[in-house]
Amino acid sequence: MKSPSILLALVAAVAMTFGLSTSSVHAQQCPADVNHDHNVDGLDLATLLSAWGTSGGSGGADINGDGTVNGLDLSVVLSEWGSCGPSWATVLEWAPDAAVVTDATLRNAITASGLPWRIRDNGTNIEILLVPGGTFMMGCSESTQSGCYPDESPTHQVTLSAFYMGRYEVTQAQWTAKMGSNPSSFSGFSDSPSRPVERVSWTMIAGAGGFMSGTGLRLPSEAQWEYACRAGTTTAFHSYPAQPTGFNNDTLLGNIAWFTNNSGGQTHAVGGKYANALGLHDMSGNVWEWCQDWYGDTYYASSPAANPTGPASGSARLLRSGYWGVNPRFCRASQRAYTAPDGFSSAYGFRVVRTPDETAAFTAN
Repeated sequence: MKSPSILLALVAAVAMTFGLSTSSVHAQQCPADVNHDHNVDGLDLATLLSAWGTSGGSGGADINGDGTVNGLDLSVVLSEWGSCGPSWATVLEWAPDAAVVTDATLRNAITASGLPWRIRDNGTNIEILLVPGGTFMMGCSESTQSGCYPDESPTHQVTLSAFYMGRYEVTQAQWTAKMGSNPSSFSGFSDSPSRPVERVSWTMIAGAGGFMSGTGLRLPSEAQWEYACRAGTTTAFHSYPAQPTGFNNDTLLGNIAWFTNNSGGQTHAVGGKYANALGLHDMSGNVWEWCQDWYGDTYYASSPAANPTGPASGSARLLRSGYWGVNPRFCRASQRAYTAPDGFSSAYGFRVVRTPDETAAFTAN
């Protein structure tokens, strides 16, 4: 069989004859993966050639759906040659692991998306997991220890498109590899490289020349953060059913979060507590996590129902999750905090998100 490079040369003439650009089909959709093994290779080419000149039958060889297997289909196969995963990442696992994504509904949604579940960003080596699109109720979830603050209301329905989110908070090692220095307070421990980076401002992360520059990564919107944190739950803290009256939240959160009563007054290596049902760790506690949005105390009353990105302007940016030095009630899913974009503290860290389609624009303020 001819090599892909030779076949690519041949297909140029085919494409010119049929008037098809080899970039006309987006590679992430991977329609040329005829046998559905997440690669476009000789097996797919062999299937196409064996059906040449026919309707393709049920084998999927008529990739463009024009009724005939011909040069148009061949050009698609060759233009998509290689892995079906995004060009900016390495696919680690296509299908969600039931031991990690513990909610069957979420697993089914991830599989139905046709996107790889667990990937590693090539530019930063950050592991990110797919959060499937869906609809949830955003806002106040009371704990047994306290009610909600006014800016957590009204609860409102939000629908989000799928996105990728960091499995862990960005670590000191990952920050140093990209930025060349480490601003963290808790940098003198043997496990410091695996602890979350802190003392980072919103500007240091998302501003010009910051960590996100040139990576394609960004901070999550506030809605994305809460949706991912909840992972299908509606209670104050993820991963647990409705809490019975008198349930001790210190005990509850000790399984999923670092906070004032168990942290020893410091951060801890990421991933040391149980993940939520999406496989995301430290969504409660350890460090506050910066979000993309400007803060608005009345924004929920007028927030768009689909993919909201916060107020158009403001003086402070959002933080979510609670941190190592707070009472557990501040680690609930709906808790909001905010500070100036250039503010930094040993309590402030972050995690990343990315749009599955690297050509898609995300409009954020």
